[in-house]
Amino acid sequence: RESQSSAELTNEDEVEDEMYSSLVGPEERSIWGRVRLPVPMFSKNDFSLWSILKQCIGKELSKITMPVVFNEPLSFLQRISENMEYSHLLVQADQASNPVDRMELVTAFAVSALASNLERLSKPFNPLLGETYECDRRDDLGWRSLSEQVSHHPPMLAQYCEGRGWRCWQEFSMSSKFRGKYLQVVPLGVVHLELGGCHFTWRKVTTIVHNIIVGKLWVDHQGEMELRNHDSGHACHLKFLPYSYFSREPPRKVTGVVTDPEGTALCVLQGSWDSQLEYARVVASRGSVRGKALLESATPKVVWRRNMPSEEYERMYNFTVLACQLNEPEPGVAPTDSRQRPDQRLMEEGRWDEANQVKLQLEEKQRATRRQREAEAEAAAAQGRPYVGYEPVWFKKETDSITGNPIHVYQGQYWLCKEEGRWDRCPAIYL
Repeated sequence: RESQSSAELTNEDEVEDEMYSSLVGPEERSIWGRVRLPVPMFSKNDFSLWSILKQCIGKELSKITMPVVFNEPLSFLQRISENMEYSHLLVQADQASNPVDRMELVTAFAVSALASNLERLSKPFNPLLGETYECDRRDDLGWRSLSEQVSHHPPMLAQYCEGRGWRCWQEFSMSSKFRGKYLQVVPLGVVHLELGGCHFTWRKVTTIVHNIIVGKLWVDHQGEMELRNHDSGHACHLKFLPYSYFSREPPRKVTGVVTDPEGTALCVLQGSWDSQLEYARVVASRGSVRGKALLESATPKVVWRRNMPSEEYERMYNFTVLACQLNEPEPGVAPTDSRQRPDQRLMEEGRWDEANQVKLQLEEKQRATRRQREAEAEAAAAQGRPYVGYEPVWFKKETDSITGNPIHVYQGQYWLCKEEGRWDRCPAIYL
């Protein structure tokens, strides 16, 4: 069964909802915002993900329409803002006295961005073209960010974030394919970070969602990540080990080494991307075995540890407290902000059927707008005149000074427009 009315919840679901409400009370708030969602997560027991995905083998999942029951009430613009949860590591890195300490902390930040993925098994809403999301947490976390969906085919977002002594930006897209037993998500794009007078870059690793057909869904990250300081020449090479039933290694293991500009190992790192990361300075090298260096290191120290989730974690899409706050209504945001998106808001409020209907209407409106642009482009070509296609509002495509590839760069002005309430440049993307 691919859809179910919200009135058809089972008795078991109702009992669980009552337990959820009694556990956390009304929509509780901290000094900085709510700490839980208005309505608990919808039960997926009566839905078959396989009934939908079996038609999608080998296809790009961003082009497939799914009922909102398989979503979480956040857009991908909001989801990627969670990367900044452990931004205190960047403040420490900016204040670090030497490039090795700085690289250790930046590496810990890059790994920490994956921690919230551990049990996040619902799909974020695909942002509409022109959709934006601002997150201003300067008062408590010390940073603010702006994200915009800059392309629809292929789906691509651009993000710019600034904090105390640092700024971070990225253009993000991904290739996602259903392989039969698992879902593979390959991130595309480079993360840029400036702090302490240095420019860092790295690419994210591949995500695998296992047991799509049978069994309990679970997420793993695998591959290699290289972080590079383009000013000092230091680098960190990380390996995310794929889980294997036959391996003695703990699941979700990460290992790495920090090297100087000559490639000499200065520090080793080890931990798990879902819990913590330790570092230890290299004190001696004992040669190598089969091409692998044997390093003697000092006593390891924890550089990052994951914030533990709340008790009602599983009833809130496995959201962290920060994730619970990302879609909280906020006055003064742009009309294109994800908080204003009606289907996502309806879903968060538990109005599932209405959310599905509005989601289809929004997607059809986006398709109609695209068809109109294509017709205008064809007419311009037939008349021999130039045609300017869709252009993002807050970001502009430029050449990346590090990679030499095109990248959408923040042009400023958003926060001034917000202060003055000038949103006339924003497209009408919602209903």
